[in-house]
Amino acid sequence: QVQLVESGGGLVQAGGSLRLSCAASASIFSISAMGWYRQAPGKQRELVATSTTGGSTNYADSVKARFTISRDNAKNTVYLQMNSLKPEDTAVYYCNARRVVGLSTYDYWGQGTQVTVSS
Repeated sequence: QVQLVESGGGLVQAGGSLRLSCAASASIFSISAMGWYRQAPGKQRELVATSTTGGSTNYADSVKARFTISRDNAKNTVYLQMNSLKPEDTAVYYCNARRVVGLSTYDYWGQGTQVTVSS
């Protein structure tokens, strides 16, 4: 079991920045990948960014060049630096940890943190 606690959401004006943090209860070395997803009202949850233990990262096209995912392995924490925020970035942001054990995949989710971008 992996528990995830997010922080750092809030209200910001368009063009501003926020940094989200996700602290994991287990060593993130034991987790295959960690990422951020978001869900806006009336929409499906979508991938924002992921980071694997191998060091590779992946971003949604809509956030490339604006958002950066990073990890501090010593603190078991993953961050999402969000710059040049737009109103369409408004959503609840969820941290995800994915653990692969053999042929089985286990997904763990945080409680979510609200990000609101005003125009």
